[in-house]
Amino acid sequence: MAEYHGPGREDLPPEEVSEVRIGWFGPADPNHPTAGLMWLAATMAVDEANQAGGYRGAPFRLLSAWSENPWDTGITGIVRLVYEEGVWAVAGAPDGPTAHLVAQVVAKARLTFLSSVSTDPTTNLANVPWVFSCAPSDAVQAPVLAQALASCCREKSFALVSGTDHDSRVFSTELLAALAALRMFPTTHLELVPGAAGLENHIRILQSARPTAVAVVATPAESAQFVVALRNDGLDMPVIGGPALSRRAFVDGTGCRAEGVVFPLLWDSSSNAGGDAFAGRFRDRYGREADYTAAYTYDALQFLIAGIREAGLNRARIRDAVRELSPQVGVTGTIAWEPSGRNRKTVGLGTIRGGEVKDNNALE
Repeated sequence: MAEYHGPGREDLPPEEVSEVRIGWFGPADPNHPTAGLMWLAATMAVDEANQAGGYRGAPFRLLSAWSENPWDTGITGIVRLVYEEGVWAVAGAPDGPTAHLVAQVVAKARLTFLSSVSTDPTTNLANVPWVFSCAPSDAVQAPVLAQALASCCREKSFALVSGTDHDSRVFSTELLAALAALRMFPTTHLELVPGAAGLENHIRILQSARPTAVAVVATPAESAQFVVALRNDGLDMPVIGGPALSRRAFVDGTGCRAEGVVFPLLWDSSSNAGGDAFAGRFRDRYGREADYTAAYTYDALQFLIAGIREAGLNRARIRDAVRELSPQVGVTGTIAWEPSGRNRKTVGLGTIRGGEVKDNNALE
């Protein structure tokens, strides 16, 4: 792992603090369509830490910064958190572009950043020693998905339907590379644009092409829209897709039409006792079901809080503690950092059954 050999460890912690601030880069809105569950999980982790005594009696506090245009006004917010509000570390970032934005700021500020859900592999390729990523990367997920396509496409006839956002493009690139290694190539490749524009035309093309299967790599909302249209038109070929298909926004947006879709399984609440207990506490507290974005966010905050308690209030030492506490068991399983700072977690396949995410191995 990239090391930090610069100054900072000799800095004395403040003698007295009324609270310990942790920066949150993401919407502080429980009803946000893509990051609401992340915010709920983050606040839950901090509340539980405070109930357990906080930091030497002082409470932890999340300070948020966000903009729906993060590269414009959003970057002003994260700079404010880091340089003016006195946060000791940063968590969050709901996607690859925002994770890159935070990484640029913390690299200069020398501040630990735990990216909870971004799967963009390039986030960690710069080997910035302050950046850690909890979710397994697209480079780990794509080969698993490619093998799933190979298994269900005996004639190697399949369509790829992909979104135009950054994360969908990155995942599609990884998936196409993994498929090429298997000498498989989509017979049809369609791009989904935001909104319903072109959806009817896409369905007509698939009606004519009749691929053996359809791979969907898009945002949860776009993926849900497409799958509902596909099933409503009577097209019943297997649907295999990216991690967005296991998010609550996709499951809730498709209802029974998502039955049987397959995706990389980033989190299964029943895989360990901690995950099951977390899912139950989350449900009891919020009346909502957690997904992998909530679980990884909860683990990211737990990891940061453990690092702060171990190191004390010293930015460089907090970074050291986050690195050295690995491996650590969280609600998503064991978190162990690769040299790049990415969690070295392996990935299997999941399926939607009865409106719930299920582990394929458990169904066999």
